[in-house]
Amino acid sequence: MNKPLRRVAIFCGLLMLALLVRNNWIQYAQADKLRTDEKNRRVAIERYATPRGDIIVDGEPITGHKATGGDFAYKRTYKNGAMWAPVTGYVSQAFGANQLESIEDGILTGNDDRLFFRNTLDMLTGKKKQGGNVVTTLSGAAQKAAYNGLKKQGGKGSVVALEPSTGKILALASYPSYDPSTIAGNSLETDAKAWQKLQKKNNPDDPMLNRALREVYPPGSTFKVVTAAAALEHGMVEDADQKTDTPLPYIMKGTTTELKNDGDLDCKDASLRQALRVSCNTVFGKLGTDLGNDKMLETAKKFGFGEEHFTPVRTSSSLFDKDMEPSQVALSSIGQFNTAATPLQMAMVAAAVANNGTLMKPYMVDELQTPGLDTIEKTDPEKFSEPLSPENAQILQSMMETVVNDGTGGNAKIDGVTVGGKTGTAQHGENNSKNPYAWFISYAKSDDGSAPVAVAVVIEDENAVRGDISGGGLAAPIAKSVMEAVLKSKE
Repeated sequence: MNKPLRRVAIFCGLLMLALLVRNNWIQYAQADKLRTDEKNRRVAIERYATPRGDIIVDGEPITGHKATGGDFAYKRTYKNGAMWAPVTGYVSQAFGANQLESIEDGILTGNDDRLFFRNTLDMLTGKKKQGGNVVTTLSGAAQKAAYNGLKKQGGKGSVVALEPSTGKILALASYPSYDPSTIAGNSLETDAKAWQKLQKKNNPDDPMLNRALREVYPPGSTFKVVTAAAALEHGMVEDADQKTDTPLPYIMKGTTTELKNDGDLDCKDASLRQALRVSCNTVFGKLGTDLGNDKMLETAKKFGFGEEHFTPVRTSSSLFDKDMEPSQVALSSIGQFNTAATPLQMAMVAAAVANNGTLMKPYMVDELQTPGLDTIEKTDPEKFSEPLSPENAQILQSMMETVVNDGTGGNAKIDGVTVGGKTGTAQHGENNSKNPYAWFISYAKSDDGSAPVAVAVVIEDENAVRGDISGGGLAAPIAKSVMEAVLKSKE
């Protein structure tokens, strides 16, 4: 063979070798990646080839499935979809999935490795593969009370209810909401139109925003519970009824600016109980300044600020700043300046106080089940921290109960039930120009002294008369209805 032909042969041989290497690389090394790639239509066809398992509340499914007759054999359906959307999320043939529908997709589709033995048996017996179930901690009665309360109010808002002793999420409502069925798989054209209507750029109400977990607000005076806890834990105050050294007016340290109260309140040298009862900015602003940034931040972190929580849906992180000037610490200690919290976070604050100082990790999945209802995985309650000693928690409980019995939280009273709470009206916008947020956090006790429920409610009503906005007026009645629903379900 002459030299030019030999070179051509070698070159062709190298090309063949490259093709073989490439082919083997695709077939073996990248096989799993290609098999599971979202752009691989076979993945979606497989996902919707069998009935999807259900998300369960109170032993009953809040989801379902429907045969379509198309390439995607089944589509997801929802019961009271708008009410449960912050819990379930959506699963859409066109737009994927989010929240529980996404996080527990393997169980719900039946593709989770923990269902391998069950799927193998079904294959041998000729039974069609089925998805498993996700059993939630939610209370149907509490969720209904929360959602209907928000809907009746008419503005934007959110409610979170927790079981303080375990961290179980009992209610997780957000309003305005949306029905996941409208984008589940009706037709590409119909779903695309529905999807566009739900996007924030087209809908300022942003109905797909999970306000309970993903939105952060200035918590306003509800944060004074955290400041009171810091003062008790760090020994600055030992008795709820001892007078504080608080002048009136109070000029914030390092400034010539007065920190004002909301009205003509009896706040001069007020006790911690009196200050929480009427919501004295001066007392809590000075306490925060005297404690200092580091101690306030330490206590806030123990309550969960500064962390993303996984319920298993990821939450936004609540914020209490570090390296602040004394005046900024004063404002932050009354829930203003840069302090920001999710409704879940403020429910955690109330729950820790109600649970005698122990904060449990919040969660909403109680267990995962096979299609045959056998338990695959069970969630055990887990302690997050101890922001308060039992003694100091009980002092703070007595203060919060005074707020409800003889203070700004009277609209949360329940006959024959001990209720503790704290109202909040949080300013926001440039120069506080926008309507404030109305907050209420609370807990209710049973006859045995245990607290089966803690609640946080936040209302944003841009159309309300500014003077009519208050945590006690707008948010407390909703919290009351949620607490009543939980207490009734325990009877």
